Amino acid sequence: MLHARRLRSRELSGAAVRVRVRRLCESSPTGSLLSCPGIWGNGSMKKDKDRYWDCLDQAMEASHGGRIDEALAWLDEALKAHPAGAEAHNGRGEILWDEGRVDEAFYEFERAIAADPKFSAAHLNRIELLVEEMGEFELALESCDELLAGRGELPRLDRPFQAELCYLKSKALFYLDDLEGAVFLVRRAMKTVGDQPTYCAFEGHLLFEMGRYEDARRALEQAAAAEPDSPHIVYSLGLIMERLDQQDPSAGSGEGSESVQQAASQAFARANSLDPSQFPVPLSVGDEFFREAVADALGNLPRSVREYIEDVPVIVEDFPDYDLVVRERVSPQILGLFLGVPRTEAAATEQVPDLDRVIIFKRNLEKICRDREELVEQIQITVRHEIGHYLGLDESDLDRLGLA
Repeated sequence: MLHARRLRSRELSGAAVRVRVRRLCESSPTGSLLSCPGIWGNGSMKKDKDRYWDCLDQAMEASHGGRIDEALAWLDEALKAHPAGAEAHNGRGEILWDEGRVDEAFYEFERAIAADPKFSAAHLNRIELLVEEMGEFELALESCDELLAGRGELPRLDRPFQAELCYLKSKALFYLDDLEGAVFLVRRAMKTVGDQPTYCAFEGHLLFEMGRYEDARRALEQAAAAEPDSPHIVYSLGLIMERLDQQDPSAGSGEGSESVQQAASQAFARANSLDPSQFPVPLSVGDEFFREAVADALGNLPRSVREYIEDVPVIVEDFPDYDLVVRERVSPQILGLFLGVPRTEAAATEQVPDLDRVIIFKRNLEKICRDREELVEQIQITVRHEIGHYLGLDESDLDRLGLA
């Protein structure tokens, strides 16, 4: 039985999974009607129309310049001129999302949709927020299916819109651990509009999670050919390169292994140069330091817990074994793993207790930490998490105790 500490959705590959398409102040289908004679009338209504679009232009310019408060102020002015302006509500949602104000952003996207149900950008932003920030994967899937049904009151189902919906469904399925379904849908998106770099990169990440490292490399190299300066694509290639010798044992020794590891290091360094805040160069500490930190984490457990686990080995490995990834569907980025039978179930099984063990994955933990202090903290959390699984705690128990 496997019990694992997986990365949270936002931690996966740094920012390699979460690649959001900005749709700030895109025009809604009915927005184009605002310039038609008779829609606004004459006189003051014509001035309101001009004022609305001028404010949107100013908001976009301020946002692109990083002047967030100014951009929001211009959008507020736009809504004074046209309170039902779908573009302005959508623009506010985009900016608030960037600022981490998720609930407010969701409200703005819903306001935009209420103002114009055919406004595809607002629908896509709302669904992506459900997936990436709110963890409402089932609701996101339902929303995608509703839009794919193509009802007349909803956005026109053109090919780019279909592709985006398939891509978002793929991301939702990824977080629900339906990797095969996710691959099918992202490939459907690519079949609809061609090999878009974002879709190719996501396919590569899915194949990486499935242990299909060579296939993943091909997909990401295709994405990199179109967007060579994309940090998330470069970083994802680094993740794959350092695992290739697991899939092909003949590359796991001598010059072949050194070559792929050097390529991985170069990819991580380049991703860091392109976006230092999202892609820090992976931390590297000595084996002795890491093992001492694991021992300290075990020593910090309550004495009553230490007595329960004194016969359970805690092993340090660089990465999960290839067979675990492929046959047991363990994420290659997993931080820790308990293999065996929890104490609460031990009496009902014939499994030999000596098979129980905890594995801590050194290089995966190093990647999510910026310094040694953070690494020690994450080791403490991961050890407690896996010991919690051994003691029979489920994910909700661990989350409640701050160990998820």
